[in-house]
Amino acid sequence: MADKLVMMLLTISPDQPHLCGTPFFQAASAAAMDVEVEIFFASAATRLLAKGVSERIFPSENKVKSVYEFMQDAAELGVKFYACGGALSAYAITPDRLIPECTGVAGGAMYISRVMDDDWRSISY
Repeated sequence: MADKLVMMLLTISPDQPHLCGTPFFQAASAAAMDVEVEIFFASAATRLLAKGVSERIFPSENKVKSVYEFMQDAAELGVKFYACGGALSAYAITPDRLIPECTGVAGGAMYISRVMDDDWRSISY
């Protein structure tokens, strides 16, 4: 069984909060199973990494847990978050505005290297 998982968040956005909890819940689940997990944020999903955005949205109407709290759960288990540099620029998100859980900036080459490596499995949202 592979012990590395890379996730691409491309089609989710803060504008559709009901879609934003599952990737982080699944990432946390995988990390709890001792799987190395990396999440790449691209396009509008990158906005979730900006301070104040994911803290204000909830994946369900009961508002028990914010998207940010789901992200924190995943990060506490060792999940790494990578922002797309182009998307940061497109949305005018500067490094000082990133949540502390953001591991860094990584481009398409790093993501593709993970997808092409037999040791990794991938999921896209």
